[in-house]
Amino acid sequence: MWVKPNNMSNVLSLTFHFPTPTVGIKKKSKVPGVMITQFIETLPDGKSHPDFTRKPIALTIQEGKFAFFKAIVTGDPQPTLTWSRNNGDVSDTSRYQSKYDPSSNEHTFEMPNVAPDQADTYKCFATNEYGQAMVTVVLNVIEVGYKKTKAQQQAAEIMEGGFKTILKRKSKVCPKSEQPEKKEGEIDPKFWELLISADKKDYERICAEFGVTDFRWMLKKLNEMKKEREEEQAQFIRSLSNLKPIKVNADGTASFEIDMDLIDPSSSIFLYKDGEMIPYTKELGDKMKHSLKQIGKKYIFSMRDLVPDDAGLYQLDVEDVNMFSTDFKIPMVDFLVKIQEVKAKEREDAVFECVLSNPFSKILWFGRNMPLEQGDKYDIEVSEDKLIHRLVVKDCMVADKGIYCACAGIKSSSAWLVIEADKDANKGKKTARKTTRAGGSGMDLQKIAKEQQAKLEKAKEERKEQIKAAKEAAAAAPPPESHPTAAPNNAPVVAESTATKQSKNPGITSGLSDIYALQGKPAELHVKMNIDCDGTWFKDGKHLNSGAGITITKDGNSHKLTIQSCSDDSSGVYQFASGEHSTQGKVTVGDIPEFDPDDLHKFSKPVIVRVGQNATFKMPFPPQESLGVSWFKDGTEIKDGGGVKIVRERNHSRLLFRDCLRTDTGEIKIQLKNQFGAIEATSELIVLDRPGPPEGPVKTVETSSSIIEIKWNPPKDDGGSAVTNYIIERQQTGQSLWTNLGDVSGDKTSFRDRNVTHGKKYKYHIYAENPEGMSDALETADSIMAGIMILAGPPGAPNVVSTSKSCITLTWTPPEDDRGVPIIGYQVEKRKKDTNQWIALNTLNEPIKDVKYAVKEVSEGAEYEFRVTAINKSGSGDPSPPSAMACAKNPNMRPCFKDPEEFIVVRAGNSARVKICFEAEPPPQITWLKDDEPISSWISIINTEGTSQLVIPNSKRSDSAIYTIKAKNSVGEASFDIDLRVTDEPKAPGPVELKQTVHGKLVVSWAPSPDHELDDRLYYMVSQHDSLTRVWKTVADRLFTTTYTAINILPGTEYHFRIYAKNDMGLSDPSQSPTWGINSNRVISAEASFERPPSISVPLKVHTPPKGYQLFMTCAVRGCPTPTVSWYLNDVCINSDSNYYITNSFGVCSLHILRVQPKDSGEYKVVAVNSFGKAECSAKTVVRGKLYLRVRKCVWFVMKSLFL
Repeated sequence: MWVKPNNMSNVLSLTFHFPTPTVGIKKKSKVPGVMITQFIETLPDGKSHPDFTRKPIALTIQEGKFAFFKAIVTGDPQPTLTWSRNNGDVSDTSRYQSKYDPSSNEHTFEMPNVAPDQADTYKCFATNEYGQAMVTVVLNVIEVGYKKTKAQQQAAEIMEGGFKTILKRKSKVCPKSEQPEKKEGEIDPKFWELLISADKKDYERICAEFGVTDFRWMLKKLNEMKKEREEEQAQFIRSLSNLKPIKVNADGTASFEIDMDLIDPSSSIFLYKDGEMIPYTKELGDKMKHSLKQIGKKYIFSMRDLVPDDAGLYQLDVEDVNMFSTDFKIPMVDFLVKIQEVKAKEREDAVFECVLSNPFSKILWFGRNMPLEQGDKYDIEVSEDKLIHRLVVKDCMVADKGIYCACAGIKSSSAWLVIEADKDANKGKKTARKTTRAGGSGMDLQKIAKEQQAKLEKAKEERKEQIKAAKEAAAAAPPPESHPTAAPNNAPVVAESTATKQSKNPGITSGLSDIYALQGKPAELHVKMNIDCDGTWFKDGKHLNSGAGITITKDGNSHKLTIQSCSDDSSGVYQFASGEHSTQGKVTVGDIPEFDPDDLHKFSKPVIVRVGQNATFKMPFPPQESLGVSWFKDGTEIKDGGGVKIVRERNHSRLLFRDCLRTDTGEIKIQLKNQFGAIEATSELIVLDRPGPPEGPVKTVETSSSIIEIKWNPPKDDGGSAVTNYIIERQQTGQSLWTNLGDVSGDKTSFRDRNVTHGKKYKYHIYAENPEGMSDALETADSIMAGIMILAGPPGAPNVVSTSKSCITLTWTPPEDDRGVPIIGYQVEKRKKDTNQWIALNTLNEPIKDVKYAVKEVSEGAEYEFRVTAINKSGSGDPSPPSAMACAKNPNMRPCFKDPEEFIVVRAGNSARVKICFEAEPPPQITWLKDDEPISSWISIINTEGTSQLVIPNSKRSDSAIYTIKAKNSVGEASFDIDLRVTDEPKAPGPVELKQTVHGKLVVSWAPSPDHELDDRLYYMVSQHDSLTRVWKTVADRLFTTTYTAINILPGTEYHFRIYAKNDMGLSDPSQSPTWGINSNRVISAEASFERPPSISVPLKVHTPPKGYQLFMTCAVRGCPTPTVSWYLNDVCINSDSNYYITNSFGVCSLHILRVQPKDSGEYKVVAVNSFGKAECSAKTVVRGKLYLRVRKCVWFVMKSLFL
């Protein structure tokens, strides 16, 4: 039994005293169910009231187990945690222990060896000087076994009227042992409990089950009980909704669920079955039969390991008030044939079917643990006898695969649905839906169901006979023995027996019942008495005698009335009376439903439609009361839903099939049924479609060098119309093209292909065609060869022509005997040494046309042997003898250098790298020399396969020399010289002098560059400028002397000369000559003008000053008249900005910034303007942060340490 906590408040055994708070402010916690009281209005900074981050969880546990609650609290200062209970104290340390773990901040309240009297509502208080947090938690203890002392104690408490009261349920549903004796006419309390929780649509079913017929009285009393129940429920819950009755799930469990919003989350929840409390668990999972799962406001109660004893009334109570009642009924049914695994192709229908042991109107189907309903995706079919149940998964896709389950009561059957992807489908395109069905049980279900129906009928008749025999035995039992006074001795014995016989009263053992009789057919009424006695027949109160179509007979204690030919006048109430006993029954005469002959003839004509079209059947009939109309297809009743629509009108019924499939073809039957019998009309639905593929396998009737004859079988399904012809396609092996060979008539199932080539192999496709289209193809399983296979003889053994580490070249000779069939190519195979596997280097579809081949699929250093096979139209012939073993390595060769550089120039200070590539076998020994002397140790030599590299780090001019590389191996030796020059840009030449010795010629001389002696490749270049052209032009180049004679020197013309030093690195700065022609040669006109537009002689430079530093920017501007100079930052004039100090002194323009900031970054531009024109120059300035300076400084120190 369970022990429920008593909610009556008792005096707590532990009392805690705190300073009386001035304020009691209620605060809200983030954790539901926690009540917080703050003692002061404003909390000091950094302080907080207590709160729970993890509250204790309600616990239901078995007696004798270890029970504990855990909690985690926060607050500053650290709160003090205390525990109490509503009914009792927690001071006994042997039963209650409080612990604290500083590492996890967890408070634990432990109860070892928990007892039933410890079941209660517990409270946990967290308190500090600023507030208090409180939470309640319920402990339920499942008591093990029956304890006599406990029962006596409770009885004593009830007798003595103690302070504690035992909580009693308000529900009137009691355990069987406590149920009072039921009075006649009294309604079972289960009836009202079920009605309160049921939907209105279920009222009629429940009333019929409990025999209640006065619905007006029932509804009136139900409303009163509902109002009273809602008032009781309002004490514990805010709302109650979504009441779902108990049902069996796909996993074999049963469950019911409700949405319930509890006022107090710690309220106790109890579960009852037929009035008896049953234990359940929230945490033990599968260890207990019953379990509760809470998700928000939703409560789900489930029950596993179902057995027939689990049937009953289940009720859910909160405290002592019932919230929900549901009746769990388990029908006695089992699977005679279980569903089987189905393997279906994509876009094909899959069928699961089973047979039950007893009729069942509807079973539950599940797919991948989800309930399935009749619709566009699924068809759920039930046979007329309700024994065969079928699930059709329409238009299967790969996503439909999984486990499917059929549930009947508590019995279930599961099987896999395996979907094979359509390999022939075009990628990205949806294939057409198939008209075939996969699956089924593979058994004759109709036969099994028929045999089971016969067994059920036989068992039913046997039960009727047993009941009848029991009634007869009860009626024939002698009455209680009486003790009359003794008769005189001289009384005759005959008189005694007569008196005894007369004392037995007549009685009816088998009475009349209501019957339905057909017009014009005989009908019989039987009555059986317990003794042989007379009786009288009546009809509608009138006495009946034999005659006028009625015959009355008597055979011992059996009485029979026979109506020879029933008519409308025969209907009425018939009564049989014998003495004080009578029985009556009603005879109703009528006819079975009838069809109009014209309508029946019209209905019997087949309905022919194409796939995808709708098919409609309509059958008129005379209007009748209590007429049942049913539609069947191939003996299985059709239900409304999915692609089927059934319409029932007063005088007709229509059946509609939407989007018909080929599988919808079959016999369609309508049945009209009333009390007198049933009548059926049959039609046929023919859905026309393209035929199925011809039946294989394809047989080869004849094959020769010029003919291939094949044969096949007609398709199983002709699509509803005869096959008109067969279309044949052919593909040659090794090719991708299919060729149409033509067609043959539908009555022929063979074809002769006369256009074949001897030795070639072919595949064939055969299509069946009817007026609706062409079928899928039937393909030959194997390729068929034209004629007999003739293979070529073996070629000559391959010869190895050359080898290298990546290639081995072979040659061979053709076969001596091609056997009359031309050779189209060869196949080469290789075998690695110490292995047995021959690997083909080319496929038969890509034969080698020549008699030589370069094998590149080799590994360096490995040894191989090769063989060759000749290929003709029949295939590959016998292989040649293998070649000699050949090793994949380069042949011995003298070293040679590949495209080396003879002259290399390197800037002084940079590293010098000289890389030389070479070829040699075996690998050579490499030696480097500098001017025929061994190189210094600080020069690095890096040798790799095929290359050698000389590296001089931080080269100097002294490293310039002739470097020689020598490569030597066992075959020979080679060397090569490289001229390496380490130099730098030359310095400018010395002062320039001009001297004229001859008219029209001018001698220009200059002092040599300081690098003249250091660099033997240094030379000079002369540029000339005159006042006529005002253009600098090169007049001499590659001068190895320091003089130059300029010609065509004109008097009155001003000349300037610039001298450049030049070497392999580039040009030096120029040396400027004095102006020639100013005084002696130039004649200045009095009217000469010096006006010119502005020009920038010295442009601005890029600056990157650190933040906070000074910045000077300068440029030189000239022009006549003196130009006006403007400064711009990012195209904004800054001449008037006080942050910039701007000056212009004789054409030198300066800008000064005392402390640069990031806003001073940008593009600075100087614009000079006068009346003759405009000139401008610009440069970018970037202000750097302090981090940039540190990084730059670190880089400088690193570079310095590397060079030192």
